[in-house]
Amino acid sequence: MDSNAVSALAAAALGQNGGASAGAGAAAAGGASATSVIPPITPVSIASAAPAQPSSSAWDAKGIDIAAAERLKPPAEPGEYETWLRVVTGRPLKRYGADLLVAPARDFSVPVTSAIPPDYALNIGDTVAISLTGSVEGSARFVIDRDGRIYLPNVGSVSLAGVLYRDLKERVADAIGHKYRGYDVSVSVAALHGVRVYVTGFANNPGSYTVSSLSTLANVVLAAGGPSAGGSFRSVKLYRNGHEVVDFDLYQLLRKGDRTEDPLVKSEDVLFIPPVGRQVAVVGSVNEEAIYEAKPGENLEDVLKLAGGTTNLADSSRIILYRLSDRDTVGSRQVDREQARTEPVAAGDILQILPQGSLIRPQERQQVVVRIEGEVNKPGNYFVAPGTSMSEVVTMAGGLSSRAYPFSTVFSRVSVRQQQMENYHEALDQMEQALTIAPLTTSSLQDAAERQSQLTAAKSFIDKLRQREPDGRLVLDLSPDSTTLSGNIVLENNDHIFVPAKMHTVGVFGAVFRQASFLLDDAQHLHVKDYIDQAGGPIRGADIGNVFVVRANGSVLSRKRGAMAAPVSPGDTIFVPIKTHSTSVLTKLLNFSTLLFQFGVTAAAVSAIK
Repeated sequence: MDSNAVSALAAAALGQNGGASAGAGAAAAGGASATSVIPPITPVSIASAAPAQPSSSAWDAKGIDIAAAERLKPPAEPGEYETWLRVVTGRPLKRYGADLLVAPARDFSVPVTSAIPPDYALNIGDTVAISLTGSVEGSARFVIDRDGRIYLPNVGSVSLAGVLYRDLKERVADAIGHKYRGYDVSVSVAALHGVRVYVTGFANNPGSYTVSSLSTLANVVLAAGGPSAGGSFRSVKLYRNGHEVVDFDLYQLLRKGDRTEDPLVKSEDVLFIPPVGRQVAVVGSVNEEAIYEAKPGENLEDVLKLAGGTTNLADSSRIILYRLSDRDTVGSRQVDREQARTEPVAAGDILQILPQGSLIRPQERQQVVVRIEGEVNKPGNYFVAPGTSMSEVVTMAGGLSSRAYPFSTVFSRVSVRQQQMENYHEALDQMEQALTIAPLTTSSLQDAAERQSQLTAAKSFIDKLRQREPDGRLVLDLSPDSTTLSGNIVLENNDHIFVPAKMHTVGVFGAVFRQASFLLDDAQHLHVKDYIDQAGGPIRGADIGNVFVVRANGSVLSRKRGAMAAPVSPGDTIFVPIKTHSTSVLTKLLNFSTLLFQFGVTAAAVSAIK
């Protein structure tokens, strides 16, 4: 090509585009051009004719339609299920993916400096930069017109619409090669056309959007604010010319980083976001607590995988399932992991993964699972908000039955049991030390054999005590005539409430002639002494001065506190110990040990809660 021809080509280009630059936007001369970086040129509106005209929209430095950005609504408000979960669990739990929909995270538009992928198909409105090198140098830009062509002076029209970017240089070089020899050519895409796409259905900001021709389905959906509170993350349908092209699952992108089914959008495409599917909350020892959306056919194990699986501290053998249909029956149930693979998901499920090791959190942030059983109308496990009182849980359980006896309620608490365990073992350590250093015999027992026998018995006594564990029971401050449970006791996680039926017996055991349970005679208003007499009275050797009563509510009443003259209540148990005449410390301890293990009395909590 001579210099006059090159000048004519450049001059024609200048007349068409209003400017030319030597080597601008072109790849290295004489070789296949690498993936080119688009210089920051104002995007070309699809509605404009070739030559290109400025877009009617204002665009910022990243190629975002400023007018469209200004009309975006804030992220979607929490939906009904999300609001309900906050009440039930006592803390906010977001939909998975919601963090990507806040304003700073919406910039999923393709910046104008993005690299052009090799399989990008050129279209009307794209600007192509051509550079020639050899005996002369020059470059020019050409906009693909409505017919899908560019016009090269002295060469003619070259059809480029639909040509892949990887084939662009070859197509241009072939056209120029029909007229000229001894040159090298480099080509690139200098500017992309805009495409108009419609976002419909349950989108946070439905409407039409003008986006870069490199934008994908996910880019457009997220630029539109994503799904609304009632929209699906698991299904976004792309319609083109009235036909469904793809049904994209945003979880594939968000959880797996997979964009293989995330196609480029084209002008007049329609994106439709269907209503949200089954929503399931996953809490506890999982890698990401959130509300997840399940597809039809997915099971509990599938949802657990969406949450990233269990943590290193999780009890991975089971799932605690709270299902809406179980609220009036069992409340919750345990599902092993094998069963979870076949258990279908139900809308509104709450999956909890329990930890094997727990960090103690402030009570106002604790997840609270309470078990209530016995004489209530709807026994079961209840997932309640922090700060829930005992009376509220009784109401959830349908109230007490007609046979309930609130005074004898067994209320057990894990934190109390742990504290009792520490105090109990500390007391045993002190007892073991005291037995080791204290004189174990009186002056009448001086031989070594007797001392060794007592040491052996002492070790056996301590070993038996160590086999026993406190039960964590708390004594409720109720009277025998109470008809309800305490309303001002705030429940903690894993509290256990057992409301027994009313018993009409009183037990008398120990050093009496006939150990038995006797029917309670309400009409006679009998006292402890009267029931000991009904058992035949104390036998010879009974320690009548240390009689005590274990009340139905777990408290203990000793002789010093008026046990003998106290009225009895249903479920009370009266103990008459055996008197020992030995002054041996070990003998007294062994007698006490016998009493402990005969009746199963351990280190119970006898402090009242008010």
